[in-house]
Amino acid sequence: MTERLPSWRPGPTRDAILAYLDSIDGIPAAERVAYFDNDGTLWCEKPGYVQLHFFVSELRRRAAGDPSLSESPELRAVLDNDRAAMGEIGLERIAVALTKLFDGMTPDEFAAATDRFAEEYRHPELDVPLEGLVYQPMLELLAELRALEFTVGVVTGGGTEFVRRVSQRLYDVPPELVVGTLIGYQFDRDEAGRPRLRRTVSRMGAANEGSTKVAQIQSQLGRAPIVAGGNSGGDREMLEWAMASRLPGLAILIDHDDADREYAYESKAATFAEDEKITDVGARLGWVVVSMQRDWESVFPPR
Repeated sequence: MTERLPSWRPGPTRDAILAYLDSIDGIPAAERVAYFDNDGTLWCEKPGYVQLHFFVSELRRRAAGDPSLSESPELRAVLDNDRAAMGEIGLERIAVALTKLFDGMTPDEFAAATDRFAEEYRHPELDVPLEGLVYQPMLELLAELRALEFTVGVVTGGGTEFVRRVSQRLYDVPPELVVGTLIGYQFDRDEAGRPRLRRTVSRMGAANEGSTKVAQIQSQLGRAPIVAGGNSGGDREMLEWAMASRLPGLAILIDHDDADREYAYESKAATFAEDEKITDVGARLGWVVVSMQRDWESVFPPR
């Protein structure tokens, strides 16, 4: 018999997850739904978000052929990796400036840019490709859930289209089961009169963190989770929602406490302040709090 969750060390955390999975026989398959955050939950988010690396990579590629891009103070600060200047300018202005790089692109053009980045990317410190940043224990958990007929989706603060483009190859999650921060689109026609859809710089609604995640799940997917996984205060409401189900729920919180094999840091929401550490919240509410250092035999897939 194949060992279940082989990259999870024996102990209370692994036991709690398996005990839950072994207790769901009476739950109909249609109600077996699991959603996971992406950054810091399914793949590494340090020393910077992968999608930020994507934006910076595209900026450097464009700036090599168009020096005028460096005239923008926001983009100049990014090109120079000037953290002081970026702090002065503010992340909101920088994010808008980077988003403008893709303004007017069709979905296919944006997909091609994402694919190019995914093929060329190497993590700046771990020196691994995109697939090497995924957490092996979480891949095993996703596989275990699918074996039990769970629908598995990704609910992320990252850009929807970027994560949709990589979710199938990394997690076997189809694009229609990815919910993220939404960018606006404009419908028009090309020179031949054919319908065309193009990206804009506008954001549709709030960034997909906190209570917005719950609202977006309902409006875009229409099925509430009974299992949810996250790592920061931006995931709190989604994990609380899974535990509040009329069916038995499971909330899994990843604690980044392994400086030797990954990074040690306190996970925080990106777009709002929190009044309580998320690990304290998890302990108080009875979530399964996963210590990378203690509970994972390996962090990343074998090279």
